[in-house]
Amino acid sequence: MPGRIEDYAVIGDLQTAALIGRDGSVDWLCLPRFDSPACFAALLHDESAGHWRIGPAEGGPATRRRYRENTLVLETEWDTPDGTVRVTDCMPPRGEAADLVRVVEGLDGAVSMRMDLVLRLDYGHVVPWVRRHDGDLAAIAGPDTIWLHTDAPVHGQDHRTVADFTVGAGQTVRFVLTHQASHLPRPQPVEAHTAIESTDRFWRDWMDRCTYDGRWPEAVRRALITLKALTYAPTGGILAAATTSLPEQLGGTRNWDYRYCWLRDSTFTLQALLGTGYRDEARAWREWLLRAVAGDPATLQIMYGLDGTRRIPEQTLPWLSGYEGSAPVRVGNAAADQLQLDVWGEVLDGLHLSRESGVAANETAWDLQRALLDFLEGNWEQPDNSLWEVRGPRRHFVHSKVMAWAGFDRAVKAVHHHGLDGPADRWLAIRDRIHADVCARGFDPERNTFTQFYGSTGLDAALLLLPRVGFLPWDDPRVTGTVDAVRRELCVDGLVMRYHPQQDDNVDGLPGTEGAFLACSFWLVDALHATGRRREATDLFERLLGLRNDVGLLAEEYDPVSGRQLGNTPQAFSLVGLVNSARELSGTATRTTASATDQHTGPS
Repeated sequence: MPGRIEDYAVIGDLQTAALIGRDGSVDWLCLPRFDSPACFAALLHDESAGHWRIGPAEGGPATRRRYRENTLVLETEWDTPDGTVRVTDCMPPRGEAADLVRVVEGLDGAVSMRMDLVLRLDYGHVVPWVRRHDGDLAAIAGPDTIWLHTDAPVHGQDHRTVADFTVGAGQTVRFVLTHQASHLPRPQPVEAHTAIESTDRFWRDWMDRCTYDGRWPEAVRRALITLKALTYAPTGGILAAATTSLPEQLGGTRNWDYRYCWLRDSTFTLQALLGTGYRDEARAWREWLLRAVAGDPATLQIMYGLDGTRRIPEQTLPWLSGYEGSAPVRVGNAAADQLQLDVWGEVLDGLHLSRESGVAANETAWDLQRALLDFLEGNWEQPDNSLWEVRGPRRHFVHSKVMAWAGFDRAVKAVHHHGLDGPADRWLAIRDRIHADVCARGFDPERNTFTQFYGSTGLDAALLLLPRVGFLPWDDPRVTGTVDAVRRELCVDGLVMRYHPQQDDNVDGLPGTEGAFLACSFWLVDALHATGRRREATDLFERLLGLRNDVGLLAEEYDPVSGRQLGNTPQAFSLVGLVNSARELSGTATRTTASATDQHTGPS
């Protein structure tokens, strides 16, 4: 059976990622890309769907594990009655092929070890043909060949590959798993120890560029490394998470594929990366964006594939039972076809942030932005599916309208502050019209709070973002009233729900419920800090840090009742919230607001 979601650590090579449990089992790996079919899918079924365990023969969880400082090299150790052993895991920077390196090292005594390799391609559906080739194993099925190079004595057993061996103090046993397209020649396997050191050096060199010097350096650095691990190096795209179908409710159906590039999530990630010194990633993302969205701005999608692919059809995999029985297992994501008007504003805000951070202006990028503004001008009054991708009826969601406001606000700044060409007066008038509309139709004066959508009686945690984008100042009574309402009505044990799923006639159109949303809880940290409740903000932030697993990772959600992480992992949105809140509390963040000359000052 798979472990708890918080039992998993991640390693990766900026093109794919593997999840490794406390027992030393790789239970999730897609090759050769994040969005390829998994060859280890035990995470969503059981070990018969594919896994790769290396650990003491008697099994059991590790005594301790850790990442090497400032790297994505994982070290897992077991203390046994016979001695102590360490397994070091990494995926080196991609060379000729994708490699997963595992080195067993005896630290004390002599420990009996067991390696159990179950390769099941196409998400556990296909048993490959395994043969020996010059001392190595080759597992072939359809388009894929996976090679195993090792100095351990391996043999076949019940359609799996196993090895039993003993490792003494000072001894090492090496394993290298390599993927290659089946029609290509066998790749040269990397040397295990050299690969570990090159991986170590790559991550340390990358982390040397970090400019964060606040109060929580270890937590921020680990979050940044994980965010970097969720970037797709060949194109610059930024993933939402490394997994699919980890549930938002155990046993429920809210299971989605997050192995794609959400424009919204990417812009939040940019805030974290640019705010900590990583401009190269911002440039790469901008170039990915320009390629991905090229064409008619009316066809802008909320998400794209790693390489900008538009079609991401959703299907279910009935042969997988789902994580702890949470079915269906989905691949692809039908939300790609939704209308979410806030995305236009998010993209415009992200490109504005790049300009403000010193990323050189790009004529093509400005042409794109003007096209997005033209579409937004004619469509901001339409109902949509909101940033939460509700599958119920479209509504006039307040956050979506506010992000349309932000899009025009950033356009006005581009003309006034950066000298770009455009009809600033027209954009300013539209911006003020949206502002008045939201304040008149999206605010409940009796409760002194903004609402989830026009005419709603419910709340939405995204309302905490209104002052962050400059829509109203933090000391406006409508803002403080909204913050108080979110705390009163959306918090469960102090953590923030996105909204109440069954409120307002089942707004999201789905059965069941979900856990507290970690990104929203970090938004509350920022709101408390900005409204003068700094001690409460710090207390909540440190509590959220305490929800990370033993190696500093966060999934999408947390269940305060069971004390478990929920949803896909590691989740960029959660880690971005951590970084940005740490910057806010440390006084190193620059908040995006409307300028004194552009700020709306009318009666609304």
